[in-house]
Amino acid sequence: MPSLIDLRRRIRSVKNTQQITKAMKMVAAAKLRRAQERIMNARPYAVQMQRVLGSVASRVDPATHPLLAVREPRPGSKALVIVVTADKGLCGSFNTNIIKAAGAFIASSQQPCALSLVGRKGRDFFGRRGFEIVFDTTGIFQKLRYQDAQAVAQTAMEAFISEQVDRVALVYNEFKSVMTQRVVVDQLLPIRRGDVDESSTPANHIDYLYEPSAQEIFNQLLPRYIEVQVYRALLESNAAEHAARMTAMDTATKNSADMIADLTLYMNKVRQAAITREIIEVVSGAQAL
Repeated sequence: MPSLIDLRRRIRSVKNTQQITKAMKMVAAAKLRRAQERIMNARPYAVQMQRVLGSVASRVDPATHPLLAVREPRPGSKALVIVVTADKGLCGSFNTNIIKAAGAFIASSQQPCALSLVGRKGRDFFGRRGFEIVFDTTGIFQKLRYQDAQAVAQTAMEAFISEQVDRVALVYNEFKSVMTQRVVVDQLLPIRRGDVDESSTPANHIDYLYEPSAQEIFNQLLPRYIEVQVYRALLESNAAEHAARMTAMDTATKNSADMIADLTLYMNKVRQAAITREIIEVVSGAQAL
């Protein structure tokens, strides 16, 4: 049976941990609000870009652009998988779910896979297991910039255009709500024709005049479209990470409160038993006299 001193020490330790988890929950909540605002601010830009891209695509021959080239698997060909994880832990199953989804995609792929890794957790996991890593970056979520997404997207586009890889997949956590994050495995390259044509319906058709030409604008918009898709995925993953951490720390805070209550009750029982034992000893001693 632990002594009262040991129980008090354990209660004090759990209370200290509870203060830490409560503070981390509040910090994660504040960061989540900022991350949600950035997603909302970026969404109109992405929607409008897709509309313009669809409008331009209806006036040119999209098949001429290398980012739309669909290649049949051939000997020696590879796929590139962009895996977006967090730099830190203490966010529940956030990183584990991403790594499992990426591992399942690699295992089911008909081609060998190279990796482009965003986040320290993914780099550490795949780096220790000998996977081919062509690009990795860490620490970008502290102050996420569009330039960070550009670096990831440029690496993928260069590898695809030079035919080092035949396709590019993007694995990340999509933010749905504070309680829900969904793992997404999406094809980034080649760009699906439906992604650039779906906005060019008659209801959305507007007769623009393009300068210098619709083809040149289309050629410039497609790489920017890939960059925006990567940037959106990074924003979604950042918000999902903070939501997962806030939920995990909230659960830890509640569990620590339950543990403190149980330890306090047990300590009171031990103390009561000690007092009862001392009373019995005093009474027994008095009777012996």
